[in-house]
Amino acid sequence: MHRACAIFDELVVAVFDHGQPSKTILFSVNERVSMVREALDSQDNITVVPYAGLTVDFARKMEAQVIVRGLRVFSDFEFEFRMALANQRLAPEIDVVNLITREEHTFLSSTIIREIASFNGDVSSMVPPNVVTALKQRFSEQNRGSYSAPVSLRD
Repeated sequence: MHRACAIFDELVVAVFDHGQPSKTILFSVNERVSMVREALDSQDNITVVPYAGLTVDFARKMEAQVIVRGLRVFSDFEFEFRMALANQRLAPEIDVVNLITREEHTFLSSTIIREIASFNGDVSSMVPPNVVTALKQRFSEQNRGSYSAPVSLRD
């Protein structure tokens, strides 16, 4: 996101509201928006907002000309390529730009971070400090039984 800020005058970080989650969601959309806002607080040209529905519909609503997506590893490319083609069909006026992640972040995914954090592993080199704190708190709540984790809807 920091690199996209250097390229574009204004960046809207859209946090998807999964409504009917297709994967396990550890934090609500409002919690995720708050964490992203706090992590990016020093960036003046970023707005963080939740959205639901098609990304291209949200981009139109925000009057965006470009959707910026990240590519971690080669296996991301096929998915992102197909998504870009679908978005191009739905909204030909909106371009998609893919930024290749920095090498030190290529292995990261929410699943890996969640797994490490769930076993009290150190994720401080992988996520911002406020997210480390939120993960520790959420998993400590789960271990005490005061938080019931969402159920994955995936096979």
